[in-house]
Amino acid sequence: MLSITCAGFGGQGVLTAGLLLAHVSMESGKEITWVPSYGSEMRGGTASCRLRIGDEPILNPFFSAIDALIGMNQDSVDTFQGAIAPGGVLIANSSMVRGGAFRDDIRVVEVPATEIAGELKNPRGANLVMLGAVIGATGLVDAEEFADGIDAYFNKKGRNNPLNRECFMRGVQAAANA
Repeated sequence: MLSITCAGFGGQGVLTAGLLLAHVSMESGKEITWVPSYGSEMRGGTASCRLRIGDEPILNPFFSAIDALIGMNQDSVDTFQGAIAPGGVLIANSSMVRGGAFRDDIRVVEVPATEIAGELKNPRGANLVMLGAVIGATGLVDAEEFADGIDAYFNKKGRNNPLNRECFMRGVQAAANA
């Protein structure tokens, strides 16, 4: 069972990242729960979602210890880093998380997600870069299988963008090189 929190501010695609993680994991046969939380401010306000993903039925969607945190900005890392279980992983968007005191009992994977998405001319793809990094760091689902799931998800919505897959795969690669 993996407990994951995705956090950032509204407009960064935090909830979409969580939905994709939930959807593709479910399609690959995993059991999932997804609990969103967002401020009334919407864009610019805080947003997060909590997921539990595993092979067995999930009896309780809530958890106190995070196995993997996707931190899209500094506030999110500051808020949630203390809840990461020892040995857990922090995926930090180093484009917006500017150093500081990371715990020494967790694995920290710093990924310049916003810059990578910009380089690929897909500025709204930073969340996909971060998804790639969490899949690469945790091995939750095969990366190619997950990328196929992202393509299928967006194709159903009529929003096929080949750059989404490229953003995701660059995140996987960034985690492997960390």
